[in-house]
Amino acid sequence: MSEAPLSQSRVVTLAAEDDAEGWKRHARALLAEGVPPDEVVFRTRGEGDLFGSGDERAPLRGAPVKLPRKAVELTSTAIHHSDPSRFSLLYRFLHRAAREPGLADNKADADTAAVHRLEKAIRRDAHKMHAFVRFRLVGEQDGREQYAAWFEPDHHIVEREAGFFVRRFANMDWAIVTPRKTAIYRGGEVFFREGGRREDVPDEDQLEDAWRAYYASIFNPARIMTDAMRAEMPKKYWKNLPEAKLIPELIEQAPRRVEKMVAAAAAIDQSKIAAKMIRVEPSFNDLDSLHRAVREHDGEGLTPTGVTPVPGEGPQDARLFFIGEQPGDQEDKEGRPFVGPAGQLFTRFLGEAGLERDAVYITNAVKRFNFTPRGKRRIHQTPKAGEIDVWAPFLHHEHRLVQPEVTVTLGATALRGFFGRPVKLGEVRGEVIELPKDVGGVCVPTFHPSYLLRIEDPGQRKVEEGKFLADLTRARELAAA
Repeated sequence: MSEAPLSQSRVVTLAAEDDAEGWKRHARALLAEGVPPDEVVFRTRGEGDLFGSGDERAPLRGAPVKLPRKAVELTSTAIHHSDPSRFSLLYRFLHRAAREPGLADNKADADTAAVHRLEKAIRRDAHKMHAFVRFRLVGEQDGREQYAAWFEPDHHIVEREAGFFVRRFANMDWAIVTPRKTAIYRGGEVFFREGGRREDVPDEDQLEDAWRAYYASIFNPARIMTDAMRAEMPKKYWKNLPEAKLIPELIEQAPRRVEKMVAAAAAIDQSKIAAKMIRVEPSFNDLDSLHRAVREHDGEGLTPTGVTPVPGEGPQDARLFFIGEQPGDQEDKEGRPFVGPAGQLFTRFLGEAGLERDAVYITNAVKRFNFTPRGKRRIHQTPKAGEIDVWAPFLHHEHRLVQPEVTVTLGATALRGFFGRPVKLGEVRGEVIELPKDVGGVCVPTFHPSYLLRIEDPGQRKVEEGKFLADLTRARELAAA
């Protein structure tokens, strides 16, 4: 079919190059009216002379068009790309998807392949923004610290990704300045204005020493692949990253650090860590029967009365298995693990690591809330070794039924319950421990999210949050391998 002359085309004027919501609104209306793609011209404000005297009447209100969910999700992401031709491509794609339900999955189709390329570029740009935005302390007002960061995205993603930073840095006021747009979070609200310049953000603040110390602590000299590192951390971002100043020096020191790592690994001896892991005979056919047994267990009188055992939750075929310490006050009331303040933080970091809570298995080493009453409050008490050992068989029954690829222990109690012996968290945090063949998989120890809630210093908290996120991301990558 030949394209309609411009004078007969429906011209849609968007407010700006990043007017994603405006495009979606017009696209829905045009689809409802049944306007063919070759009769629509998209432009941004100020481009009128290029298109002559096209018809710019408002679309009629037709019946909404039902679209496949995947097609909508793809276009909702791809619309943030910077390619000026995306408006027409994505409208054509949706117009076809309404008539071809399987179009979004047909990557052999030229339009579908093009949309997937745009969508992938946005996801990658968002990943870079999450990883490489570095806030500098610029002042304080009304008791809240104020931070600013400079970032150079390839696409129009600032509004799309602002929510990520609101959730993660809700306790401070901040601005993310980019050439295209600036996001400002103040007083619990986020708003946007025109872009800025690199000079609008200070070069350095006192927190950058903490960032550099953290980066040096997690730098693995045995896994240096400079080409891959440049692909994951392109040089265009280096000038904005305090840790980038360390990269040449760390690479130069790598051979000596590898020797030290080998010596340290020999000293820890992973085989001894797992030597006392208990084995359980198959006693339960599925998680439902095991969970019933957990709820009926009294903890052998070692935990306070009036509390209910809380079993784990998650799919039996989960590839990731997380072990916490014990239920807290909120978990005891709701009968679910990790729903209190630490659990909410944990769920947030799961999302930031690219994991869905519903896709992983979550449990605790001890299944009952151990506390000391203080007035009307129930104050958490760390479980003793005897309590951990009482619940260990249930933990291992859960683990045997799920058979995960990766087990993540959260804190020292989880380590003790899983391995059957005390293990110093500081010696193994972030390591990958091979489990015995009859158990299967690997273990990645990290700290409990409640530890992050107890850190008062903002700079130190950011460093420790970075470590926690790095451990969860590593676990996800191992499970996907």
